[in-house]
Amino acid sequence: MARGDSNALGVLYDRHATVMLATAGRILGNQREAEDLVHDVLLEAWAKAADYDRERGSVRTWLLVRLRSRALDRLRRSGRIRVQTMEARTIDESLPAQADDPGQSLDHARVRAALQELSEPQRRVLELAYFEGLSSTEVAERLAIPIGTVKSRTAAGLARLRAVMHDYTTGGRPR
Repeated sequence: MARGDSNALGVLYDRHATVMLATAGRILGNQREAEDLVHDVLLEAWAKAADYDRERGSVRTWLLVRLRSRALDRLRRSGRIRVQTMEARTIDESLPAQADDPGQSLDHARVRAALQELSEPQRRVLELAYFEGLSSTEVAERLAIPIGTVKSRTAAGLARLRAVMHDYTTGGRPR
């Protein structure tokens, strides 16, 4: 895409649109808006393909980070930054399945397993921050806990996820 190959956009769409649509739908709560957002993010990716740096992550991650950021922007602009809570929904339930791609299915299974390694309080602060786009202060208010506790749970949860994912990708067992 960075070289202007228009066929590359089609390949990008074929590989990533399903997970992007599922993620956008879960964040926005509206399938039509999700489709519009995926279209916008793919066009942005086309225009900024040269910005992609494989050292910073996979193409899928690059797209999903852009998608999540744009989805949260839309929710904020519309004043809908998630009035409802996610009491019944967890990160694990929100991960889109990718049965048609063995590599993505393996990643999905690893993330599910890694999430099981977190304590419930760590998982909860990460859910609120990731899916609802809440700041640490907002998470603290929502959970009625000190902001320092939110920050320590976030740091510990992310560190644990990194360690477990590293162990999975290097063939080791979770610590």
